[in-house]
Amino acid sequence: MRRALRRARDGVTLDQVEAEVLLHARGEHLDDLYDTASRIRDAGLEAAGRPGVITYSRKVFIPLTRLCRDRCHYCTFATVPHRLPAPFLSPDEVLEIARAGAAMGCKEALFTLGDRPEDRWDAAADWLEAAGYPDTLSYVRAMAIRVLEETGLLPHLNPGVLSWTDLQRLKPVAPSMGMMLETTSEKLWAEPGGPHYGSPDKEPSVRLRVLEDAGRSAVPFTTGVLIGIGETLADRIESLFAIRGVSRRYGGIQEVIIQNFRAKPDTAMRGMPDAEAEELAATVAVARVILGPKARIQAPPNLIGGEFELLVRAGIDDWGGVSPLTPDHVNPERPWPHIDELAERTAAAGFRLAERLTIYPEYLRRGEPWLDPRLSAHVAALADPDTGLAVESAPLVGRPWQEPEVSLAQSGRTDLNTSIDTEGRTSDRRDDFDSVYGDWDELRGQVTQRPAAALSDGVVRPEFLEALRHAEKDPSGLSDADSLTLLSAGAGAEIEALAELADGLRRDAVGDVVTYVVTRNINFTNVCYTGCRFCAFAQRRTDADAYTLSLDQVGQRAEEAWSVGATEVCMQGGIHPDLPGTAYFDIAAEVKRRAPGLHVHAFSPMEVVNGASRTDLSIRDWLTAAREAGVDSLPGTAAEILDDEVRWVLTKGKLPTATWLEVVTTAHDLGIPTTSTMMYGHVDRPEHWVAHLKLLARTQERTGGFSEFVLLPFVHTNAPLYLAGIARPGPTHLENRAVHALARILLHGRIANIQTSWVKLGDGGVVDVLRGGANDLGGTLMEETISRMAGSDNGSYKTIADLEALATAAGRPSRQRTTTYGVVPEERLATARAHDGVWKPTLLPLLGP
Repeated sequence: MRRALRRARDGVTLDQVEAEVLLHARGEHLDDLYDTASRIRDAGLEAAGRPGVITYSRKVFIPLTRLCRDRCHYCTFATVPHRLPAPFLSPDEVLEIARAGAAMGCKEALFTLGDRPEDRWDAAADWLEAAGYPDTLSYVRAMAIRVLEETGLLPHLNPGVLSWTDLQRLKPVAPSMGMMLETTSEKLWAEPGGPHYGSPDKEPSVRLRVLEDAGRSAVPFTTGVLIGIGETLADRIESLFAIRGVSRRYGGIQEVIIQNFRAKPDTAMRGMPDAEAEELAATVAVARVILGPKARIQAPPNLIGGEFELLVRAGIDDWGGVSPLTPDHVNPERPWPHIDELAERTAAAGFRLAERLTIYPEYLRRGEPWLDPRLSAHVAALADPDTGLAVESAPLVGRPWQEPEVSLAQSGRTDLNTSIDTEGRTSDRRDDFDSVYGDWDELRGQVTQRPAAALSDGVVRPEFLEALRHAEKDPSGLSDADSLTLLSAGAGAEIEALAELADGLRRDAVGDVVTYVVTRNINFTNVCYTGCRFCAFAQRRTDADAYTLSLDQVGQRAEEAWSVGATEVCMQGGIHPDLPGTAYFDIAAEVKRRAPGLHVHAFSPMEVVNGASRTDLSIRDWLTAAREAGVDSLPGTAAEILDDEVRWVLTKGKLPTATWLEVVTTAHDLGIPTTSTMMYGHVDRPEHWVAHLKLLARTQERTGGFSEFVLLPFVHTNAPLYLAGIARPGPTHLENRAVHALARILLHGRIANIQTSWVKLGDGGVVDVLRGGANDLGGTLMEETISRMAGSDNGSYKTIADLEALATAAGRPSRQRTTTYGVVPEERLATARAHDGVWKPTLLPLLGP
């Protein structure tokens, strides 16, 4: 105990065993622990610019529905349909509560409800259907907007377990959200008699995934632990360490609640003893030591039995939401303290009570991406610009919640598509490099270092020869073990034998002709706050290299592409926070208006989800509308590696594997073809490449919607993940040859076209993989900015002559193709030949003096 106390006092990072020891502290040891926790808390408040201040949020509690699909054995909030006048509060009832709260100076509307009640209760499903809502979350979203627009209160949403996609839907309507972790104890969920048994949403891994997804989505998030429900002290510490890990990786945990269990009558746990005040205070103090000075730690003031000074001494800096109007519907037997009393008790402990908003000042000051621009005016109307806390006297006035009126307006470095080749980028990294991507040290702990490749002596190994035989006999049925053996091909005889096999399969599948498309890339914006750690293209709107094209500029570039023989435009952009979900439709329609014959190959699965979330449409309905607007096919980018373990290192906020698959398979089901891709050679390993390829093969068997597979070697030079010393400097030349060859083998009979990237491989690399399984060169591109920003030095376009020269160097004929590998009309061929497939601005003659 003394050693653990001393280490905590000295600021040494404790392990879980030491932290558990501190939970046993009592008497003078507990006093010592309180002193340490208080010092840590005070240092954090000083750094935050509010020394001596403990905060609270003046809120109104809106119990949108008390129906729930879970069966928690301590809960009296959840009930059954026949005990309620209606399954959900009506819009009028929601607004009545919100307006009454606004009249009393409340600024937070806390939406609390059971998890997805329509999955368990027919009454809930029937009510939603009759009201015109497909699910509970759609109703939550609609009511949050009504509250914003009609009362000015700021919604804080507690709808339970949310998916990554759910978070995208709800983020634009709420400055913050929350969900208690409660505990990481599997036993309490999995074993009969446990408090969470029979509750699918209480599975610890599911709840931890919500915390992770909220952080990835840049949602200021409230969570916490519930103590005294049967967990061990080791469980309690494990839970706090789990919260700390998520907070460090993503920076999204805005507050942590330490809540003590209170037994309630008419529940299965009515005989369970309450957690005592000292136990609660010791847990708060240990949480403060574990989570550190930046954490905001809260104890609900209606559950602490009047021990205000004790909890302040233990290290809290927030009392949470307190309502002058509505009861705590989760703990109705425990009334809130009056705010004047709370101020007096806080003052008696040596602190001043100050009102905050539902979004903490730290996140308000950070702005994008933590606060959606649709909410900025609502929050600014209630916030002190100097402190970020609430202005207590601020009038509550409803304000419109709407999509920005201007979807695309020209701004920034719009000539980046050409100046990237002449002037380059302004700097190799953003000035928020150390914070925007999460905690780099925490991230390093997630990366398994790849073992060094074995050196080949030029002799074909027996196991390699055996794997080759298996691949020749049944290419697409090759085992994982044989696939990995082939990926380990050594220089010389092994790689040449692998390439020869792959090239034979290529010849059988598509013949000898090398194909290419005359296309123009139009990246309409690089403003993006998703936080992909491999991406050097994304910029904040204030960065020197940031830009957004106007709708007219997009249309102009499409017209230019058509004028030089293009048959396609490929359009993708950053996830700009101001971009409404309908802007994608406007972009496609503008291209079709200006150049009706162009094939619009546009919008990655990430952009599809972004558009669907912002319009509150299903992915199917959004894709249907996109097709009607002019989208002909989708690029299958945003795939990276289809393994979430790798994805969450590569990117902070991009869509998970399951959602990527949902988008592309939905597109295929609608008759919209897509490409498929793999970006490799960063923090991944060969087994990830094999799994990725086999997943694409299985998907193609079901849908048949992939037109091609595109291999994208990682360009490392300016990639944040490389600059932080985590990623390796891209794949080797030998790996590139082996991966292209294995793609041809594993996708044989499924995806016929294997495309190589001249932007990333360079001419020599392209020729080698054309001799080892690849059959397509991609396109002329006309303006390639993404890889160039990352540090590729292979230029931003290729002419038709350049592309055909690559095919010739590989000993193969070539032809121009359409996006879907069809025959190009003669008029397009002739126009493209006349301009060599590239648009170049006409230079005006110099004028004399």
